[in-house]
Amino acid sequence: MSGEGMIAEPRSVHGSEGHAKLKELMHRGTAFLGCEYAILGGAMSWVSERNLVSAISNAGGFGVIACGAMNPELLDTEIAETKKRTERPFGVNLITMHPQLSELIDTCAKHGVSHVVLAGGLPPGGAIERIKASGAKLICFSPALALAKKLMRSGADALVIEGMEAGGHIGPVSTSVLCQEILPHVAKDIPVFVAGGIGRGEAIAAYLEMGAVGVQLGTRFVCAHESIAHANFKKAFIRASAREAIPSVQIDPRLPVIPVRALKNREMENFAAKQREVAQQLDDGAIEMAEAQLQIEHYWAGALRRAVIDGDVESGSVMAGQSVGMVNREEPVTDIIQELVDEAAAALESRG
Repeated sequence: MSGEGMIAEPRSVHGSEGHAKLKELMHRGTAFLGCEYAILGGAMSWVSERNLVSAISNAGGFGVIACGAMNPELLDTEIAETKKRTERPFGVNLITMHPQLSELIDTCAKHGVSHVVLAGGLPPGGAIERIKASGAKLICFSPALALAKKLMRSGADALVIEGMEAGGHIGPVSTSVLCQEILPHVAKDIPVFVAGGIGRGEAIAAYLEMGAVGVQLGTRFVCAHESIAHANFKKAFIRASAREAIPSVQIDPRLPVIPVRALKNREMENFAAKQREVAQQLDDGAIEMAEAQLQIEHYWAGALRRAVIDGDVESGSVMAGQSVGMVNREEPVTDIIQELVDEAAAALESRG
């Protein structure tokens, strides 16, 4: 059966019934974020910095700085430079295992950051309270229903549920299954944003109809004109298909290795060798498990930088979600967001 005519053609008519319906479905999300469209920019280390983050916010979405392995001084500069480029709200994504998490929270508070996103598991004691005491709204990642309920009890103001189709660090469950598992039980009580594998507006419309208040996209923004990613990195995205974005393999079950989805290249083999090296250090008693985990994280940060900044897309890590197959050109952030919005509106209008 031909697929022609199965997807409604997007129309850039902002007064259309579809756009009105989209605005209605996104209302809780836009009110929570303080932006025009409830589309979060996924926090991608080395990519989600001042230029792309401010461009997403200026285009009506919600940009998020990827703190990653930054120290407090670097984050302080990044937030200040982003504020110079936009007067609209944006957030900061912090990794819960960062050894200087407390100082990073203070840096966000100093700048009056409106939204803090915590990723990487349950935050350490006191972190949630300190973030909320600063006046910031707290967004947490939740890969399971039980954790979603725990985070809600702990004081999270919103949740992101991200499926395994996403780029970078991933869990074992697909976006569609997570949405069915979590949304019916919590969506009425807390704003939920859906992430992982979203490349077109039709998917946005579907998740909104399931109860989400918005979405998060990362891969789709990598090839924006405003993205500082190296030309080689962008070319790799534009050439790639969904099937080339594969998860890394865990060599030793003792190692706390969270799978990473990236484009298949020589780096995948290098990571296997790194795991064997760290496992040997554990066997020799040279390092503890916490140090092993940090070594793995620092390894990924360096591998990603080689690809994003230096353009080494063979020995660097080209982290990409499966929606990479829907990235086929460089274009401004405003065009990306408008296309997504128009596609979502057309899909909603076609339902009648």
